Amino acid sequence: MEEPNGSASSHDGRWLNPAAPSDKPDAEDGGMKESDAPLVSPPYWQTRARGDSLLSEVDTKRCSGPIRLRDNTEEESDLSNACWARSARIDDYVIVSGSVSKAGLGSYVVWNCTVETLNGGSFKIRRRYSEFDRLRNNLVKTFPHAGAALPEIPPKSLVHRFQPKFLEKRKIGLAHFLNCVLLNPEFTGSPVVKEFLFG
Repeated sequence: MEEPNGSASSHDGRWLNPAAPSDKPDAEDGGMKESDAPLVSPPYWQTRARGDSLLSEVDTKRCSGPIRLRDNTEEESDLSNACWARSARIDDYVIVSGSVSKAGLGSYVVWNCTVETLNGGSFKIRRRYSEFDRLRNNLVKTFPHAGAALPEIPPKSLVHRFQPKFLEKRKIGLAHFLNCVLLNPEFTGSPVVKEFLFG
């Protein structure tokens, strides 16, 4: 910033005078030496004085009134009434065997889930991966604008589908998905979610 006496302010608040000798010791001889080149302020500091910006001025006469705050947590709020779940977790899983003669053919995994409600109660549901997949697809169709709020469910794998490490990762991903759905007031009151939970 250009000052009336020709000096400029540095970024750390010191005043720099382009014609003044340097106070820094010379690295080669360890003594004090005048700077060979004068210290010059950048051009944008030299041409503008502080306060010249029109963008920093605020027109307070155009304000129409006070800012109004609205509390959406009141009892009459539709969104707060739609929220009824506190959390969801997947406790464990059970591998249901299919045909014994054909190595794993027809076998599937059932996920044991617990949903805790805001009033302190809880209930258990048992769902297959395909039901979580159907829930997500139905929510995307029902709420096309809210697809970004829905996390992806863990991917399928024909090779690793019954391995404990794979199932533990899937358990974490499905629990995250279920919490995102049940804790979103727009989703949790929908018929799609009610069908998944109580159907």
